[in-house]
Amino acid sequence: MGTITGTFKGFGVTFSHMFRKVVTTDYPFKPPVSAPRYHGRHILNRHPDGLEKCIGCELCAWACPADAIYVEGGDNTDEQRFSPGERYASVYQINYARCIFCGLCIEACPTRSLTMSNEYELARDNRQDLIFTKEQLLAPLLEGMEQPPHPMRLGDSEKDYYVGALTNPGTSAGAEQSPMGPGRYQVEEHPGVTFPGAEQAAQRAAGKGAGA
Repeated sequence: MGTITGTFKGFGVTFSHMFRKVVTTDYPFKPPVSAPRYHGRHILNRHPDGLEKCIGCELCAWACPADAIYVEGGDNTDEQRFSPGERYASVYQINYARCIFCGLCIEACPTRSLTMSNEYELARDNRQDLIFTKEQLLAPLLEGMEQPPHPMRLGDSEKDYYVGALTNPGTSAGAEQSPMGPGRYQVEEHPGVTFPGAEQAAQRAAGKGAGA
C-alpha cells in the first residue's frame, strides 16, 4: 500500500510541474541576477588610501577545507609598504578548480580583506587559468587611492587603520552586493547595509576609547 501511495505522490509532483510556466533565460545577454549574499569570486580589498587589507597571515589558507588558497607573506619596509603593519601577502592564489565557495576563508580573515562577489562566470578552457593570482583578485584603485607601495596615509599605526574600518571601510563596503562580471568590477553604495557584528564592534571600539 505504501508503494502505491508513493507512486501517486511521485506522479503528482510530475504533473504539477507540467502546468507551470516555462521560464527561459536569455543568457548571456540577460544573465540572471544572483542573490545579494551569493558566494562568487573573491575580492582582496583595499583601504581608502590604496594600501592592501591583506596582512599575509595565511588564516584563510588554513581555514580552507579544499586547500584551494596559497599565501606567502612578506615583510613591509619603510621604502616598500603594501599594507599597514609588518606583513603583507607577497603571493596570493586561489585555485577555482578546487574552491567549493563555502565562505570559510571569509570568516577566518581578521582584517576583512577577503570578501566574495556576485561573479559566477568562472568557466575556463584551461585549468591553469582557474588559478587566480593576487593581481587578478585585488580590488581596483578607486578615486583617491594610490598604487602601493607607499607610506600609510590614514594614520601612523596599524590601529589607525583597523579601528576605523567600520566607518571608513574602503572597497569592502558592499563588496558582496557589487555587480560583477567577466573582466569588470564596480563598487556601489548601499545605504543601510551593515555587516554581521559591525554594531557590536563599534561599541567595543568606543568603549576602549572612552576607557583610555
